[in-house]
Amino acid sequence: MNKLKGLIDCHSHTYFSPDSNANPEKMVEKAIELGLEAYAITDHCECNRWFDIDYYKAEPNEHDTYNFGRDFDRSLNKITEMKEIYGDKINLICGIELGQATHDFEIADKAVGDERLDFVIGSMHELPNSPDFCFIKYENYSDSEIDNLLEDYFLELLKLCKWGKFDVLGHLTYTLRYIEGEYGLKIDLSKYEDIIKECFKIIIQNSKGIEVNTSGLRQKYGKPFPDLEYMKMYYNLGGEIITLGSDAHRVGDVGKGIAECKEMLKRVGFKYLAYFKNHKPEFVKID
Repeated sequence: MNKLKGLIDCHSHTYFSPDSNANPEKMVEKAIELGLEAYAITDHCECNRWFDIDYYKAEPNEHDTYNFGRDFDRSLNKITEMKEIYGDKINLICGIELGQATHDFEIADKAVGDERLDFVIGSMHELPNSPDFCFIKYENYSDSEIDNLLEDYFLELLKLCKWGKFDVLGHLTYTLRYIEGEYGLKIDLSKYEDIIKECFKIIIQNSKGIEVNTSGLRQKYGKPFPDLEYMKMYYNLGGEIITLGSDAHRVGDVGKGIAECKEMLKRVGFKYLAYFKNHKPEFVKID
């Protein structure tokens, strides 16, 4: 097929993530079939639930999963093994999606220091003492409460960027997947533009990058995270390191939206895509 020859997909999940049942070998084989230049498996690693539930003395609920430290190790062992098997067919990247590093910097430092890792996506799925944004009932929130929630989100991202021990910042506008996509509430992000610019400036200064997450194209939201406006902002501030990621949780979504978002980046002016090996960016020219 080779539909995506020369392109990259730097965000995907397997059955080592609680929200995926995907077989790792089949994910890699799909990436090879599509002709991807590089492919990363980045299973979830939530710093605020690294240990089991008893450690946190938490009440069980239908949403939260614990023991990410155990699955972190299992995922990295599997990817390292597959790099030996598939290394002559694809640039296979051993990665993680590091969630909520700001909630437990000690755990975050431990995770990113693992020598098996090539690549770390820094993400924020929830605020302290709050559920994942996907579980919030936004119909119960007033406009001002949503404004406060989003301001807190972007301030937490700024805190994450100041810590800075990731390779790319993941899905900047993640919250809109639910607030706009699922609940249909229109949001004016210009209120938070100064915080977002500060995040980008810190990322650029520290030679880090951002991710364009294509999953929104196949969801109700209908746009990538972040969208074209913020790709332009990052570019105009001098940003050069940018990855593409499908955020695939099943085999059929590997590579989805990658070609479309590559064209967006090309229109903005980006000349190269990046992927990471041993936390060093490798660049692929955008045709």
